[in-house]
Amino acid sequence: MSGTSLIDRLLDGLVVEWVSLGSLGELVRGHGLQKNDLTEKGVPAIHYGQIYTHYGLSATKTKSFVSLDVAKQLRKVSKGDVVITNTSENIEDVAKALVYLGEAQAVTGGHATILKPGRCLLGKYFAYFAQTNQFAVEKKKYAKGEKVIDVSATDLAKIPIPIPCPEDAKKSLEIQTEIVRVLDVLAGLTTELTAELSAEMTARRKQYSHYRDQLLNFEGVDVEWKALPEMALDFGRGKSKHRPRGDERLYGGSVPFIQTGDIRSASHVITKFRQTYSDFGLRQSKLWPKGTLCITIAANIAETSILGFDACFPDSVIGFLPDSKKTSAGYAQYVLQSLKAGLEGEARGKGGAQGNINLDTFRRLKLPFPSPEEQARIVALLDRFDAMTNSLVDCLLREIDMRQKQYAYYRDLLFSSRGPDTAEV
Repeated sequence: MSGTSLIDRLLDGLVVEWVSLGSLGELVRGHGLQKNDLTEKGVPAIHYGQIYTHYGLSATKTKSFVSLDVAKQLRKVSKGDVVITNTSENIEDVAKALVYLGEAQAVTGGHATILKPGRCLLGKYFAYFAQTNQFAVEKKKYAKGEKVIDVSATDLAKIPIPIPCPEDAKKSLEIQTEIVRVLDVLAGLTTELTAELSAEMTARRKQYSHYRDQLLNFEGVDVEWKALPEMALDFGRGKSKHRPRGDERLYGGSVPFIQTGDIRSASHVITKFRQTYSDFGLRQSKLWPKGTLCITIAANIAETSILGFDACFPDSVIGFLPDSKKTSAGYAQYVLQSLKAGLEGEARGKGGAQGNINLDTFRRLKLPFPSPEEQARIVALLDRFDAMTNSLVDCLLREIDMRQKQYAYYRDLLFSSRGPDTAEV
């Protein structure tokens, strides 16, 4: 990533003062604006929740709108203003900043503060600073609450901002503009590279899926089609009989309790768990042995992974303990992965907010089972291809992480000159 020499020149001999945000512009706390006020046309509107989920650093257009009558009751956002979130469920998102660069005046509501920059502050300059480690340290000092974190407009006004040449507004804005230009370039390069690497990951995963599906395509081949119970030593749903399920007596022991999220986050084999059963929990459940294939039938449909240890799981998970003379958990897992899209479609076809399938779906489902020798050959091939694909994806993920950290390093460096003493977050 280029730009180091320019950064050195920008920082060399630069007079920087750390000035409170409140002295650099007007901070206006919003009010009103409910989600049901939002429309698809009308006056541009920025809902604070969308700053977390939809917008990046800046926006020229809004995702939503409100009627003129609603807009009259809300705070106005002009081009160059910064909308800052005041509340969030976590410290990372609170005080996230969005620069509005649209020509049409917009509005915003509660849980947001509008920063209207003064003559010595560029809105986008502040928005970039709001992404830095220095700002994170400062906002943490003022964050209040536990389940819902809040940083008030009054406290935002106290946070110090590094301002180059504060005695000369014109020169200060020129330098801020140049810093923003550099960061725009660095952010653009990082975004472009991330998109390219993400596309490469998607392509490799599609390549693997195509190869897997071809190996498991037995059209025109004489193989047995059997349901999972016919190939199992044990087959059925997990158990969690006790109600309420949140009873504290169930948990905290030494018995692993696997849930749908653990299966989704695992690869071929489950090696980690987040919850355990006590002896009381075990008595109302069922302990499945290591090597059992777990299949989710609610929330995450037809996700699969193999137990790497003895464990319990709830009735939202099916257990398949294979008869080793007939098949293996690995082979059944690859076949179900190949059918996953179709099973998800069947779950959606049943309606409801959260799709699900049931045990009978898998009791009826006929799967191809060639000879055990052919199954073993297919599993060996797919194990190697899967390992190769995962290794490549891991490398791409590390590259993305490295590039994003590199960008963050240069961004923080541009704001670090003569800063106040701050500890790491």
